[in-house]
Amino acid sequence: MDRLEPTSTLLLVIDLQERLAPAIEPRAFERTLKATDLLLSAAELLGVRVVATEQYPKGLGPTVPSILGPLEKARAERVEKTACSALDAPRVAAIVGEVAPRAVVVVGVEAHVCVYQTVRDLRARGLQVHVPHDGVGSRREEDRMAALGLYERLGAFVSTSESVVFDWLRKAEGEAFKALSKKMR
Repeated sequence: MDRLEPTSTLLLVIDLQERLAPAIEPRAFERTLKATDLLLSAAELLGVRVVATEQYPKGLGPTVPSILGPLEKARAERVEKTACSALDAPRVAAIVGEVAPRAVVVVGVEAHVCVYQTVRDLRARGLQVHVPHDGVGSRREEDRMAALGLYERLGAFVSTSESVVFDWLRKAEGEAFKALSKKMR
């Protein structure tokens, strides 16, 4: 496994939406939002490209308000989709083709549905995929746990949001480290 480099990584945020939020196990959703916020802050500071999807927003609502600001600061492109896999959304597939990342970090919901299918499709393209376990949630914890095992069987790396951030940072020094370490408390 190669080190994660900000310039060759894509951060993909899957379906953190208002009407999905109440269905997700509350502690898992809170943990997912915290991990996503940390990763978005790191992406903003370190120049990581970010794409956020919204599954059928007309029915499931927009992205949760607490993530909208961080998405905007990280210059994320928001893409609507109706397919489970983000790669079945033509714009997401085009971005992956344009950016040609070496690695993709995937967070969001639901871990065993849209996140899983996206990870499977990214791996099928030969991409290195990292899924922070604290950055994914499902309605039921057993579904999230099953998904973590599925990611590993696909050859994805299950890690933590802090692991990703420190890999991007490389060193525990500098302005970016200072700013991000405050969020890790």
